[in-house]
Amino acid sequence: MIGERKEIRAVTRLTLTLLLLALPALAEKKFLNPPEVSRPNAPFSSGVLVDGTLYVAGQVGADLKTGQVPEDFKAQVRNTLDRIGIILKAGGMDFPDAVNVIVYLTDISLFPQMNEVYTTYFKTNRPARATVQVSALVGAAKIEISVTARK
Repeated sequence: MIGERKEIRAVTRLTLTLLLLALPALAEKKFLNPPEVSRPNAPFSSGVLVDGTLYVAGQVGADLKTGQVPEDFKAQVRNTLDRIGIILKAGGMDFPDAVNVIVYLTDISLFPQMNEVYTTYFKTNRPARATVQVSALVGAAKIEISVTARK
């Protein structure tokens, strides 16, 4: 009888351990493609929500109405962050929920202008961030931003 109890406890522990190890694989993925910012046949999702964490795909500053990238750099930054805001909202989040941001600039000398606009969206308790210069972005874009957020 004592041996049977030990065996049952061992099986129970093993079952619980296997269940805990399998939980990440069971996490539901929700693909977010708000119509305001998503292209119908894009080869990616605008955002993916997994287990309370939202991964926002890189966004550029194309105007939400015209789809054109404005020449004015600060307008590009605002448009980019507005697009990100729409995706965050679709995931039930907002800018204060951002934990990591990656900014890609085609010209690092634009960094101060980017920061000027950026800080109006990320006002306090700002997320971790990396900013890198790249040789080119899609179309006329001078900036692309991706965000990871968590409630």
